[in-house]
Amino acid sequence: MVALKLRTAGLFTVLALAAAGCGGQKIDDPGATAPSGKDCGTVNLAVSPWVGYEANAAVYAYVAEKDLGCKVVKKDLKEEISWQGFATGEVDAVVENWGHEDLKKKYITEQKVAVEAGPTGNTGVIGWYLPPWLAADKPELKEWKNLNRYASLFKTSESGNKGQLLDGDPSFVTNDEALVKNLKLDFKVVYAGSETALIQAFRQAEKQKKPLIGYFYEPQWLFNELKLVKVNLPPYTPGCDATPAKVACDYPEYKLDKIVSKKFADSGSPAYDLVKAFSWTNDDQNQVAKYIAEDKLTAEAAAKKWVDANRPKVDAWLGK
Repeated sequence: MVALKLRTAGLFTVLALAAAGCGGQKIDDPGATAPSGKDCGTVNLAVSPWVGYEANAAVYAYVAEKDLGCKVVKKDLKEEISWQGFATGEVDAVVENWGHEDLKKKYITEQKVAVEAGPTGNTGVIGWYLPPWLAADKPELKEWKNLNRYASLFKTSESGNKGQLLDGDPSFVTNDEALVKNLKLDFKVVYAGSETALIQAFRQAEKQKKPLIGYFYEPQWLFNELKLVKVNLPPYTPGCDATPAKVACDYPEYKLDKIVSKKFADSGSPAYDLVKAFSWTNDDQNQVAKYIAEDKLTAEAAAKKWVDANRPKVDAWLGK
């Protein structure tokens, strides 16, 4: 998700890709034949660790399998490793990419092993958020310049004598440590460890009226339940985040897109045409994500429920 910090050693990366390979299957494995008569084959689909991405992957995989007769192999991989898979042939498609101009330069422009496959239709927003009760009780906290006055409110055992700024998975795109330093805030970034832990922290903070400020993002199904309030950081301007260590501005608005391997794009598979055509709204994604995360449906059941209710949109992807 955010300006990803590569924390993975080379050997671990190789092992992770190999382990994710599902019995050594490769891109050119034989698969089912699509209704059009074209051989769809096997699609190696990366799945990043947040439920919004899982929703994209669930619906894409369901349609690819049920309508095109493809075999979809899902691989749970963090973002940087997914992009490395384009070069090795272990990954065909990433169906939710948050910016990553550095990775586009490396794998698309320089190595020429990947290509862009168009927008997902989703708009991504990253920032710092407050639980609703706290924003109502202390509206001044919505302005970053007031945060130091209240830093002591946010102290935890993990943050020591500083206020805690709670982030999620360390692999998510985040400028937060640079922001805290460059804005001279008396806070320490603490990682909850996962999207699920971050959601639980916000829910608990609202229920128990506990002070909390944390990293969060849209689209995210939790906003259907809990209207988190965004903190106003210094406005984003083009290039203000060009040097990661010097970032002192808000996150940009992301037009989320899809990236595929060049080999997949050149394969003639209808599964690639489906990736290109796949497009929906934040509300669509949030609905499927809620089915998975809150209603506890399997990814396939969640996808089926949404597809059954939105058949005209799916048929448009298929060119019907």
